[in-house]
Amino acid sequence: MSDRGLAVGDARDAVLRTKNLRAYYQMSYFGIDREVRAVDSITMHVRRNEIYGLAGESSCGKTTFIKTIAAAIQPPLNVIGGSIRYSFLDRDIYALAPEQRNAIRWRHLSYIMQGSMSVLNPVRRVRRTFEDFAFRHMGLQKDAFLEAVKTHLARLRLSPDILQAYPHELSGGMRQRVCIALATVCRPDFIIADEPTTALDVVVQKDVLIMIRETQRQFGSSMIFVTHDLTVHANIADRLGIMYAGRLVEEGPTTAVFANPLHPYTAHLMASLPRIGDATARPALPGAPPNLAEPPAGCRFHPRCPLAMDICRREVPALTRLAPDHRVACFAASTEVRPDAADTETAEEIAEEGA
Repeated sequence: MSDRGLAVGDARDAVLRTKNLRAYYQMSYFGIDREVRAVDSITMHVRRNEIYGLAGESSCGKTTFIKTIAAAIQPPLNVIGGSIRYSFLDRDIYALAPEQRNAIRWRHLSYIMQGSMSVLNPVRRVRRTFEDFAFRHMGLQKDAFLEAVKTHLARLRLSPDILQAYPHELSGGMRQRVCIALATVCRPDFIIADEPTTALDVVVQKDVLIMIRETQRQFGSSMIFVTHDLTVHANIADRLGIMYAGRLVEEGPTTAVFANPLHPYTAHLMASLPRIGDATARPALPGAPPNLAEPPAGCRFHPRCPLAMDICRREVPALTRLAPDHRVACFAASTEVRPDAADTETAEEIAEEGA
């Protein structure tokens, strides 16, 4: 894929830029080599003070992508090619020594993980977890550090008393709020949020989303927000990227993607959303996602695409700008054979229903 259509001004204001990023799982069992192309030629950018949403069905490569840009990968996952550049670094993140990467984590590059219990040590009080993660990055004496943490918790409408609690003494929603506070206490430049609202009920989910948005605005951080729930993206994302089978197939302002999805896969995702008062059955997309160890030639969506043409089976479509700030990787869309978007809702309508 190419990055034609990426505006020069947008690139200058980008906090994160990836170019032709490829990250594969490379395995060898019983003398057989196997390569799973989980992230394949992704070129994108996240602007300053922006929340970039990343959506797609399970196993499309979302989590692998964010682990890769966080430099948090381990074999058998390896970066095969491409680049990852942050505005606060003078080189590719994989050109840094391990101790240099550790120095930027939490202070410049932070991570809100999916499961709070995988972050919070069950046998240590919450206060000790803050000390483990953030103390050395903030450069404060112990007493001043604890005061700074309490001030940060108060800013996020959290009681300082939670510092003395063990994780099991907090509800799931409260633990997730603590994880958000932990990820933002150092006021990082860039935050990666991996399904932070998973397993939360809708009321708690709304509170957590409000907290994330307010924190991001207060600190001016940029964020990439990953979830398969499009109603969450409608509530929080400024721009939205759609992944399919390890590739970015559409990207644009959230309102534009909801109102006028250009890729057939995106159009299907939007059409599958439930609507208040509409009890009609939603048609399922035929087929299944491809095996990324042996992906099909050309466009990876073509075996399931109702608009597939011969060229789709032979060539990989470039991610091309077809509207202001709106890119799509689809030959049918680029030849103005657009999927029917008449029955799609706007992002505002989806956000209201999701709330």
